[in-house]
Amino acid sequence: MITEIIAWLTDPAHGPEIVQRTVEHLEYSLIAVAVAAVIAVPAGMWVGHTGRGKFAVVTVAGAARAIPTLGLLYFIVLWLSPKIGGDLAFLVPNIIVLIILAIPPILSGTYAGIDEVDPAARDAARGMGMRSWEVLLKVEVPCALPLFFSGLRSAFLQVIATATIAATAALGGLGRFLIDGLSVRDYPQMASGAVLVALLAIAIDLILALLQRLVTSPGVSGHYRRTKDRARAGDDDTSADPRSLPVTTTESAPV
Repeated sequence: MITEIIAWLTDPAHGPEIVQRTVEHLEYSLIAVAVAAVIAVPAGMWVGHTGRGKFAVVTVAGAARAIPTLGLLYFIVLWLSPKIGGDLAFLVPNIIVLIILAIPPILSGTYAGIDEVDPAARDAARGMGMRSWEVLLKVEVPCALPLFFSGLRSAFLQVIATATIAATAALGGLGRFLIDGLSVRDYPQMASGAVLVALLAIAIDLILALLQRLVTSPGVSGHYRRTKDRARAGDDDTSADPRSLPVTTTESAPV
């Protein structure tokens, strides 16, 4: 099977379709995560900063994760089809389902990141005369970036994996390889589609990990502390090495 998958992926005849389906899959995923972030990030910032609505965040996040995405997709398609014509009758329901799927991890990551900021940092910022919104934007948000990116990466992984259901609603994306391959029992095509989805998810996760490293302060990410600890440990090892100790000689006193 591995040989057949490699042969299918490297077949020049499949190259243009692979590129097209990958672009479609990315479009669905990026639109869904972008809209989810517009909704979830301000809500998470407000809850984490004010401390209000924590129970609602936990409830919404848990309930949204329990929703059956495929059943919800068919329900929205049947509900919107008479009201929306053309391709939008299938595109809009798919995007709505992916948005609902992406909101909980982004909301939870944003709220948790701001909620776990050291209270001493907030007090110091207020003592310097910062207003509430300045404390949020200049202190809490930078400190919350690692957990925010964790939620964003989780949302992307879930959305990319679930966007394959778009093919069941007469749309494109990498899910077409799964659906079309199943219809003709072309198992190498189905397996290749699954491999492409996995590779796309890994690539997006690596890109977000690099972006997180670039925008997060070394002091917040712990990179500065780890570097300093390693340097201190190196100094301690050097000082403890007998070879680094000064050599003293004792001379015998003349008799």
